[in-house]
Amino acid sequence: MSLKIIITGASSGIGRALAIEYDKQGATLGLISRSKANLIKTQKQLKGVSEIFAIDVTDRQSCFAMAKQFLKKFGPPDIIIANAGISHGTLSEEVEDFEAFKSIIDTNLLGVLNTFQPFIASMKQNGAGCLVGISSVAGIRGLPGASAYSASKSALTNYLEGLRVELSSYGLDVITIAPGYIVTPMTDVNPYSMPFIIEAKSAAKKIIAAIRQKKTYAIIPWQMAIIGRIMHLLPNWIWDCLAKKSPRKPR
Repeated sequence: MSLKIIITGASSGIGRALAIEYDKQGATLGLISRSKANLIKTQKQLKGVSEIFAIDVTDRQSCFAMAKQFLKKFGPPDIIIANAGISHGTLSEEVEDFEAFKSIIDTNLLGVLNTFQPFIASMKQNGAGCLVGISSVAGIRGLPGASAYSASKSALTNYLEGLRVELSSYGLDVITIAPGYIVTPMTDVNPYSMPFIIEAKSAAKKIIAAIRQKKTYAIIPWQMAIIGRIMHLLPNWIWDCLAKKSPRKPR
């Protein structure tokens, strides 16, 4: 029996790569993104059954309407991958950056809740399913010039951890994936070198493997997993010295 999978941010980058890889496995896909034109481009690369939903994950009503439509047609999904996310360089002293801060938090954190929430009841009733959140290595420590993005991903990681414990007794798995640098439109604008950067196709394969293995938390690629552990353990004074010299994403 083929898997039924929901993927947000499916119009480009990791989301599109995940859709293509799962399509090869014969999955039935529900693909979500703000851009209908780009979703159609993704769908044209697929051979199996797929449904596209041109909605914004910050729009709760649209997310619930999408879920109702998917559930009616296909039933409860086996896997939901909340991949949609945005990133901007931000500075707290800049008044006009408030909207960027809010947009990042709304998309990267509340957008995941909006994606999961309409499906949880049916998945609990089904006694099976997997909720996957795409966090980031940037959520391990605060990054200067990207504090909003770091905060959103740190909050997401903790949200997913709490959700994992909440749902464990119902037969549901919750998995946190924390990528390093991936070749996507989000990283294309970075004007600096990005260590251990990998292609979206490679990232998708590693994410799928982590989901199949039911890892509760995975950093990809493995080189960034080592960096992530070091980041977590560094004393503040060492981190501060290193972070001051790090390149920053443009505002």
